[in-house]
Amino acid sequence: MMLENPQRYTVTAALIYANGPIHIGHLAGCYLPADIYVRYLRATGKDVAFISGTDEHGVPITIRAQKEGITPQQVVDKYYTQIKKSFEDFGISFDIYSRTSNKIHHETSQEIFLNLYKGGNFTEEVTEQYYDETAKQFLADRYIVGVCPVCGNENAYGDQCERCGSTLSPTELKEPLRSMLSGAKPVLKSTKNWYLPLDRMQPRIEEYVNSHPEWKTNVFGQCQSWLKEGLRPRAMTRDLDWGISVPLPDTDGKVLYVWFDAPIGYISMTKEWAAEQGRDWELYWRDEHTKLVHFIGKDNIVFHCIIFPAMLMHEGSYILADNVPANEFMNLEGDKISTSRNWAVWLHEYLDEMPNKEDVLRYVLAANAPETKDSEFTWKDFQTRNNAELVGIFGNFVNRAFVLTQKFCDNRVPTLADLTEYDHVVLNELAQYPDRIGQAIGQYRFREALMHLMDLARLGNKYLAETEPWKVVKTDVNRAQTILHIALQITANLSILCEPFLPFTARKLRQQLNAEVLDKDILTWLNAGKADLLTEGHTLGQSSLLFEKLEDDVINRQIQKLHDAKRMNELATKEVPTLKGEIAYDDFAKMDIRIGTITEAERVPKSDKLLKLRVDDGMGGRQILSGIAKHFAPEDLIGKQVTFLANLAPRKMMGLESQGMILMAEDRDGALAMLPPSKGVWNGATVS
Repeated sequence: MMLENPQRYTVTAALIYANGPIHIGHLAGCYLPADIYVRYLRATGKDVAFISGTDEHGVPITIRAQKEGITPQQVVDKYYTQIKKSFEDFGISFDIYSRTSNKIHHETSQEIFLNLYKGGNFTEEVTEQYYDETAKQFLADRYIVGVCPVCGNENAYGDQCERCGSTLSPTELKEPLRSMLSGAKPVLKSTKNWYLPLDRMQPRIEEYVNSHPEWKTNVFGQCQSWLKEGLRPRAMTRDLDWGISVPLPDTDGKVLYVWFDAPIGYISMTKEWAAEQGRDWELYWRDEHTKLVHFIGKDNIVFHCIIFPAMLMHEGSYILADNVPANEFMNLEGDKISTSRNWAVWLHEYLDEMPNKEDVLRYVLAANAPETKDSEFTWKDFQTRNNAELVGIFGNFVNRAFVLTQKFCDNRVPTLADLTEYDHVVLNELAQYPDRIGQAIGQYRFREALMHLMDLARLGNKYLAETEPWKVVKTDVNRAQTILHIALQITANLSILCEPFLPFTARKLRQQLNAEVLDKDILTWLNAGKADLLTEGHTLGQSSLLFEKLEDDVINRQIQKLHDAKRMNELATKEVPTLKGEIAYDDFAKMDIRIGTITEAERVPKSDKLLKLRVDDGMGGRQILSGIAKHFAPEDLIGKQVTFLANLAPRKMMGLESQGMILMAEDRDGALAMLPPSKGVWNGATVS
């Protein structure tokens, strides 16, 4: 049942693996919605703890360490620092952003594990798990690779196929299975682990899930799907070297399952924050009047709605999540975002390359958030939303209000005279927006809330367009001043209501309103919707454009960068061709390889591949046909020295005779490169 009138809020955002940077999919999935929600709660005077951090255990960390040739600790130290700074620079307003490698997290996770263990809430089971005999290590599902039974991908992991997205188990993979550690075929070996008996808890979990019909359809539906299939016991320990050690005797080489310790991170990080702030952490996790909200992506629904609640139910002293507003996925330029293929827009790079445009990205991601279904980010849509909406609507209205006030009212808030019927309509409409925006945010409908905010800016634009104060001032100064007074009151309201979505813009707008000299309680959500936020005669600050138009060349560079990064990744991962069978030296000695200079070159009619070349071979010259027309323009080849096979038997092609073969090297991407000598040599020189 949804908690009514909570005394405080604990809001968590998913703990991301510290094995790589943040990209826009992460932001759209949970971090930006969570930040909008928390900023709104704070603006309305609520007591909030906004908690997140990096998940620094589990297989993805060790895989990254192996790939980069460093230790897991070096990996998490590197990416924790980068991720934390990116979030700060982007305006994600965590109360604490911590990490699961901290001592307090290890202690909290082991304490909860022991509480469950002593309460008889685990079952001990000996099962057969895949083992790498070469690496002498049990393999987590992610370390096992084989053929996907769904799509045939030969590089599917033991827990998921990244090509088709299917959730798998190692036993479902088709042959050949191989270990990512050594490449060897894993074998099954017995091992003991501790399981959480979810099957026994199904009635309680069903009761919990069914008590929240207000959950988003995708969340409630996925939970029902798991429950319908029937819950099964799940191992809460793993045979690994990296992680939180199991706090039981004779358990060397065993750690807590990453999805056991990761959500406990919300608790340990709250403890850490409360200690720093002199607060009581238990109020945020053990008081029934606290509302707990988890912001996550859809791939983490089962862990936050079934497994973590089951753990807390067994422990018995913690509150359960009131809501888990998980988003779907955001795609990129017609393809799934993929870190392994480098098909992503990385936040730290965006912040470097698009300075002072944090709010543009926040706006575009919020406006196109995957709240009910997958959405797509494109750079062209980014440009359109910036130019047409932020510049053309929001920025245009604010700029007109300031410029007209500077021109006709000496940059001071003008006097309010008699109001017309239209003025009353506009002011009545203005008064509705705080509640519209607040209700949408409170119900996790952030796209709708942002639409209401932009409708307020549209209201301001429409008001100025229909009242035309620049004309009215010539005949009725008082009326013109009244119009501008109302326009500035709308602007002041925008500075309040846009803050959850566009915090950098809100700050800039308050500077232009010269809000520093106002009472600090004036421009607050409590007063939003009112038309007397700015007093008559108040001097405004220096105005400037809130947003800048984005030109095509800026956007095209980002699109090209994206494709270049993908191509370079593909080249880097392209396998070197296998060696051909051995030959004897005598076989090689039969080839007469020489150097010559191209003196003539032209395309062969009716062929899109062949060039007809005249090569000075030092022996009177020869004609060679070469299938390089897609790689070289004929005119660019004249005068180039090339390496050619001189004693290849003549061959007819397209009715022309070829007297040799030009030797080329093929790059990873299929491009051809000539093999000239390092310095000019005489034509006919032999290669040996």
